[in-house]
Amino acid sequence: MQPVEAIERIVAELLAQGVTAARDAAHATAAADPACVPVGVSNRHIHLSRSDMDALFGPGSSLTRKKAMKQPGQYAAEETVTLRGPKGEIGKVRVLGPLRKETQIEVSVADGFVLGVRPPLRLSGHLEQSPGIEVIGPCGSVRKECGVIVAMRHIHMPPETAARLGLVNGDEVDVEVDGPRGGIMHRVAVRAAENSALEMHIDIEEANAFGLKNDDLVRIRKA
Repeated sequence: MQPVEAIERIVAELLAQGVTAARDAAHATAAADPACVPVGVSNRHIHLSRSDMDALFGPGSSLTRKKAMKQPGQYAAEETVTLRGPKGEIGKVRVLGPLRKETQIEVSVADGFVLGVRPPLRLSGHLEQSPGIEVIGPCGSVRKECGVIVAMRHIHMPPETAARLGLVNGDEVDVEVDGPRGGIMHRVAVRAAENSALEMHIDIEEANAFGLKNDDLVRIRKA
């Protein structure tokens, strides 16, 4: 190994250690103070039903785990699809596992402009009167009559954490964001359920607006 390459490798390792140390410190802070919540930034993705998985990837197909997510049991899959709307299409949209009862497509407001649909702001699972779209996979396509939404920002937490904060599932809180682009996010939904990890989910547009990235910390304030 050349001296320059050795120095570059050492610098990269030190930077990686610094990022890991900062992340560990942030998580320790969140564990000590339940009002302090780590952020998870969501890009466009899709959740598939069993029947749609069969139509898109072949009968009896299964998802290939790519990366675990913080919420227990959930993961990003290797599989991707293309979304086609009245105006345009978006490719390489990641499938998230495990499979669900109903197919749900989560996009940004800007994605809606590209596709030519106007998805409503909804909590996961609330798909009534949402627009449909064509989903294209390697083995076929399906036309969904509904299911496209912009995900409402929300905080996952175990019930015991919610109780410590005086909250219950379905409450809404304000969230304070520090930093040069900081501010207050209003109407953040509380999703308190067993087998949940403390994490606030926002989409990429909200993250950019507030200068946030994965594992940054925000603070819950009562609405």
